[in-house]
Amino acid sequence: MTEAVVLADTPLFANLDPDSLDVLAASCSRRSLARGDVLFHQDDESGALYIVVSGRIAIANRSFDGRESMVALMEDGDLFGEMGLFDDGEGRSADARALEPSELIELPYDPIRELFTNQPGLLWGVVSMLSKRVRAMDNALADSVFLDVTGRTAKRLLEMAGDEDEFELPLTQEELAGMVGASRERVNKSINQFIKLGWMAQTDRGYRVTNREQLTIRSR
Repeated sequence: MTEAVVLADTPLFANLDPDSLDVLAASCSRRSLARGDVLFHQDDESGALYIVVSGRIAIANRSFDGRESMVALMEDGDLFGEMGLFDDGEGRSADARALEPSELIELPYDPIRELFTNQPGLLWGVVSMLSKRVRAMDNALADSVFLDVTGRTAKRLLEMAGDEDEFELPLTQEELAGMVGASRERVNKSINQFIKLGWMAQTDRGYRVTNREQLTIRSR
């Protein structure tokens, strides 16, 4: 898949004309990461955004004592690292780490800024993208207030399963715990509870949702 095709499939650049896509594509470079590779750390200087071509990238914050809270999971087609476009001089807001072998497209900020300066109407795409990010943050905050650990675990598992009944966890239980915002022991206890209740079953490679209705009710 060429850089121009990847950019065109990204909501931020979906409305660009072919010439503009080609200009941005010419500025792109490819990045390959092995599992565990850190793309950038929190507070690192920012100068580019990234699009996931394949693999999974964890966006996470760390506390002063080293505990990790995963705030987002970036998968195929997802764009991240764009905040530096608008808060020039500020460092990265979180760490970005590969959860598995991953391929990314790196796009420097400067050609994007030049494009938006010349075609300011394209900034509505930026507004739409940032609005979705704020909405996601609002939902995550509401979950932390209104859902207990078991409810948040159910919600994350359903998100990972999507429309499929059988699914694999794309991250370790420690990383899942970071997404839920609880200890690994409490998340494991919740999963075991779902299995005992017959809402889920463990398979050789992951899990199978056996009672989506009850699991959904518990996630609300």
